[in-house]
Amino acid sequence: MRVALDATPLVGRGTGVATFVRGVLGALAAHDEVELSTYGLTWRGRAELAAVVPAGLAVAGRPMPARPLAELWARLAWPPAEWWTGPVDVVHGTNFVVPPARGAATVVTVHDLTALRFPQLCTPTSLRYPDLIRAAVGRGAWVHTPSRFVAEEVVGLLGAPAERVRAVPSGVEPSAETGDAHRGCDLAGSPRYLLALGTVEPRKGFPDLVRAFDRLARERPDLGLVVAGPDGWGSEALAGAVAMARHGGRVRRLGWIDTGARADLLAGAAVLVVPSVYEGFGFPALEAMAAGTPVVATSAGGLAEVVGSAGRLVPPGDVDALASAIAEVVDDPGVRAEMGRAGPAQAGRFRWDQCGAGLVRLYREAAGRQR
Repeated sequence: MRVALDATPLVGRGTGVATFVRGVLGALAAHDEVELSTYGLTWRGRAELAAVVPAGLAVAGRPMPARPLAELWARLAWPPAEWWTGPVDVVHGTNFVVPPARGAATVVTVHDLTALRFPQLCTPTSLRYPDLIRAAVGRGAWVHTPSRFVAEEVVGLLGAPAERVRAVPSGVEPSAETGDAHRGCDLAGSPRYLLALGTVEPRKGFPDLVRAFDRLARERPDLGLVVAGPDGWGSEALAGAVAMARHGGRVRRLGWIDTGARADLLAGAAVLVVPSVYEGFGFPALEAMAAGTPVVATSAGGLAEVVGSAGRLVPPGDVDALASAIAEVVDDPGVRAEMGRAGPAQAGRFRWDQCGAGLVRLYREAAGRQR
């Protein structure tokens, strides 16, 4: 089965989608029945793609300008994917967009539907995704989602046929279990700290975390807060929340960090906090549980499926509940020990080999129907 997969998210500084693509490429490489190649839906990053995909994987050499092609694909079944991939059985768009195809089956990964649920939290680029997904589904594309929650939304909000939507969860990064707590504390600048990971954008809810931390900080003078991740268009709101906080001086803002630093910070954290307004999955929570680090998260979207009963879940936007849950964990060694045992067991349910096997089943079914 010849599968062409969009590896564009690997270009540049990686996000959760890059983690997904990297994990899927590794998982699919273990399947003898899959002949894998990649393409890049990017003009500016076209020269970088060959350097970031795993060695030995073919990369489509013809450049693909993302913006004009997306505008065409929202309206037309042209130009076809085969212009770039050559003859294949399946084309998998890994980040909301899949090209139309002449003869191949098409699969599109929908990570979340923030653009429909919370359009005020989205960039103009993200707001175009629903139309592109609808167009692809209308042409017969199958939909992959990382959680049952998103799968139900794709059917309910986009009208996708349920028989062509599959929830296949991602796996946990092996590096999450290899961090050094001492190095993490050095990076954090504090021996005891709360940690938040992710691009600074409105749906992540980081200003709520700052406000929750500020309520806890006075009675816990050794506690710090670290927010690690690249700046997005929510940076000003986070900076404003820190400026308004009485204990804002104990909030440390780190930018993008590499895989090693991420693992170290997770290993040293007292709690990983995920205060999101909306999530389709939740890689930071999964990585923290794999490392044995307690997790406090909102119940937003797919987070509840990832965290299960191994962490503490609170309603999105409820700063009082968030502060109370964090306080319970940081103040009670017994709770931390219990969560440290439950977390790895929960994380062990999310494996890349299972993700790869699930996608192969999806490809097989999609290609079979296409034939």
